[in-house]
Amino acid sequence: MRRRFERSHVAMLGERLAEEPQRLITLFGPRQTGKTTIVRQALDRISPSSRRYLAVDLPAVPGIPVSPLSPTGAVSPPKKRDVGWLVERWLEARGEAARHGRFVLVFDEIQKISGWSEAVKGLWDADRADGCPLHVVLLGSAPLLMQSGLTESLAGRFEPVPVSHWSFLEMADGFDLSLDQYVYFGAYPGAARDIPNVDRWRRYVSTSIVEPNIERDILALTRVDKPALLRRLFELGADYSGQVLSYSKMVGQLQDAGNTTTLARYLHLLSGAGLITGIPKFSSLPHRVRASSPKLCVLNTALMTFDSGYSFQQAVADRTFWGRVVESAVGAHLVNTAPPDVRVHYWREGSLEVDFVLRRGPLLVAIEVKSGARRSRLRGLDAFQKRFFPYRSLLAGEGGVPLAELLSVPASHWFED
Repeated sequence: MRRRFERSHVAMLGERLAEEPQRLITLFGPRQTGKTTIVRQALDRISPSSRRYLAVDLPAVPGIPVSPLSPTGAVSPPKKRDVGWLVERWLEARGEAARHGRFVLVFDEIQKISGWSEAVKGLWDADRADGCPLHVVLLGSAPLLMQSGLTESLAGRFEPVPVSHWSFLEMADGFDLSLDQYVYFGAYPGAARDIPNVDRWRRYVSTSIVEPNIERDILALTRVDKPALLRRLFELGADYSGQVLSYSKMVGQLQDAGNTTTLARYLHLLSGAGLITGIPKFSSLPHRVRASSPKLCVLNTALMTFDSGYSFQQAVADRTFWGRVVESAVGAHLVNTAPPDVRVHYWREGSLEVDFVLRRGPLLVAIEVKSGARRSRLRGLDAFQKRFFPYRSLLAGEGGVPLAELLSVPASHWFED
């Protein structure tokens, strides 16, 4: 990296920590998106005596004795990271807040503590009743689990800061990636330094991203009766990214797939972990949206290319494969940057198709990705315009909105005047 790069989240978090504590601050998102770095960069602006960062998944935390001597002189085992440990650390931070007038306590990978949300609720409510000047920041790499704990127990008590995959502008600014490099190598900052050594890059994506996401963020924390099926579904999604595939066809592709309900749930888990999602078909009738065949899309194109067998040069040269990678890059960007009030769909009627449809209330934006597109694909955009009168129609790529521009602005940008 040429210099220290800061995502926009750092400044926002710094502003929140400079205010009086009002709500818990929660950062959640997929692995390897920089949540810990964001918090550490924000903490660098605060006096070391007024902050404490605690990693739940580490065996020891600097500054906290984890192997104290017992009265007999024997070394006691490290304190287990459970609710009791969380409460002890919180009470210590309360004392520091009373001494310094302000204190910031950070719990990283909070979802790994069973029952964390109820404990945090009680402690936070007590702090508010007492006017305690303690800021608490919670981080988690399992978005579905984090959100369920927050919404079920901490409603109204937290400010969410979702941290998604890096954008093209961030990767270009932070690592000098070209547009084609971003499309092929994806948006994992930790893997960017390994791009010159492609085999090393592939190993990093496999062992530091895919495996921990599946093992630690899904299988270890969620009930999955068929873990081998979930893994095969991930592989299928990566292979078919950018393509529409019905659940019945997925059953035919996968051994021991069970029923379509199981596959839909597993795809939901993979999406929640920031790996692969199923984009629903656009329809003006809600029940048809729910019943539609999903368009599979990786949420980071590294997940599609690392195990594809294509080198960077081979991928760019194969127009069919490259077209799917480019379309997947656009789909991932739209899904990753869409706020809660913007829905991402695709549209298809017979041979007519539109790659992506953004919906915000009654407004629609139709997006066709051109990477050697056939004229028939453009007829789909024309047909959609005549039938649904979208607020805006875009051709992304040659002859339309430059791909770099599309990948540099959030999905909500296209609803602005």
